[in-house]
Amino acid sequence: MSSVTPLSELRDKIDELDSQLLKLINERASLAKEVARTKIAEGEQTCFYRPDREALVLRRIMEMNQGPLSGPTAVRFFRELMSACLALEKPMEVAFLGPEGTFTQQAAFKHFGHGVKTVAVASINEIFSAVESNKCQFGVVPVENSTEGVINHTLDRFLTSTLKICGEVEIKVQQNLMGLSANLAEVVEVYSHQQSLAQCRKWLDNHLPNIRVTAVSSNAEAARLASLNPQTVAIAGRVAAEIYNLTIIEKNIEDEANNTTRFIIIGQQTSTATGNDKTSLIVSTGNQPGALYKTLEPFARFGIDMVNIESRPSRQGLWDYIFFIDIEGHSEDKLISQALELVKENVHMLKLLGSYPKAVL
Repeated sequence: MSSVTPLSELRDKIDELDSQLLKLINERASLAKEVARTKIAEGEQTCFYRPDREALVLRRIMEMNQGPLSGPTAVRFFRELMSACLALEKPMEVAFLGPEGTFTQQAAFKHFGHGVKTVAVASINEIFSAVESNKCQFGVVPVENSTEGVINHTLDRFLTSTLKICGEVEIKVQQNLMGLSANLAEVVEVYSHQQSLAQCRKWLDNHLPNIRVTAVSSNAEAARLASLNPQTVAIAGRVAAEIYNLTIIEKNIEDEANNTTRFIIIGQQTSTATGNDKTSLIVSTGNQPGALYKTLEPFARFGIDMVNIESRPSRQGLWDYIFFIDIEGHSEDKLISQALELVKENVHMLKLLGSYPKAVL
């Protein structure tokens, strides 16, 4: 029978490892500050965050990890470490769709870590404006939901913006019914964002069929309103319940269990190729026979995988459309560069929105 290590001995070993870890973490932080001094000496003054560099580091952590911690757990740990070190180099502000407690803020923390300062604004348009005016270095905006499709406000804003897509992050959306009271018999109104209401349509029809449903600017705003009246409830994420001191009445009421929202990071930067990237672009074809085929044929010719395509009215003429396209790879890749040159020859306008690392998790 094998002997069991005494608990006191195990705790001593843990304490010793904690001391070593703390020393190493602070050594890393000191190197991060040295990196900042070097960048400033080389003339860099704006933003030290590099989405391509961070993606490469986190993927390396995933590959190196041998457990028993899971890969995602190791990545979350190192993301927060990198975020804290970056904050020592230069504090960074990230605009999100407020108020506090929205899924957009959750996406910002998942992508950047908690070392950034998140800045709440009232609309997607204001997120773009905050970054365009350099009030914030980056912004986080929702672009599509696995249940309800694309967020048109985001796509339309790219038509007039010079900002680039610098990264992406996915959030599994778990919707919860919350309120001051757990008594559904007293409820007269449900608040939530229109996307969340659509994602919970079946549950609402089955459990609150005769209750007034009101769409508001965000789920967090819904939670705030529900905190003012015990006869109202909100559909929102768990964080919103904590912020506004609400009771979660029913968990995970979304109609689709794998309901996921994809967010994109917008900024002034461009990202270099990491070997695991996406490229997003806008194409205007004009109203002509075979226009869409001529646009997509070069991607098929060079074996480039098209991840997504969405159409929107161009507002330039009747039945004239623009197309938002996501493809696998980076615009610096040889085949993609050649394909884009051919696409340009057959369209009225091609606007590259950005090449960026795929979401690590």
